[in-house]
Amino acid sequence: MGPALVTPYALTVDTGIRELRAADHLLHTLAAELALPEDVFGCTHLVRGERPRVVVSLILPSEPLQRTALERLTARGHEVAYGVPDPVGRAVLFPGSASLTGTLTVADVLSRSAIDRVSVLGTPEPPAPDTPLGTRDHVRPQWQDGALVLTAMPAAGGALVPFEVPDPTPCCADH
Repeated sequence: MGPALVTPYALTVDTGIRELRAADHLLHTLAAELALPEDVFGCTHLVRGERPRVVVSLILPSEPLQRTALERLTARGHEVAYGVPDPVGRAVLFPGSASLTGTLTVADVLSRSAIDRVSVLGTPEPPAPDTPLGTRDHVRPQWQDGALVLTAMPAAGGALVPFEVPDPTPCCADH
């Protein structure tokens, strides 16, 4: 897996998954099975090289929870390492993520969750706080320089939507 960045109480789980949707599902499954609290960060990380795959990381709020999670994950046969593989994980689980459903204002997204800022593709300025953001119940911010940033794109009626769509069309699906 390569050297992991040391983050207090962080674990990386490598199950050989090759698709983001499967990694998202794994994170939700692990959160439920391990009864993780809402203040956990669960991220996906792309691993390149001779064996491309998606690994997941969990940033846990305490050392005892990290130890328990490590024991339970390794007992299930998962390959687990301390730390996170890189600083740019794509967050699937994060504080407030469950409340980001429907259409909210940018200010609501920022006040209800751990997201630090919203950026809009193709614009240098942040969106106005009262700009509506249709979450599509699929919000996946990414760590950028230590901040959790949601990238959005313009939508109809002056609204925004997250750049990542919930059900992307596979490449070459029509061929």
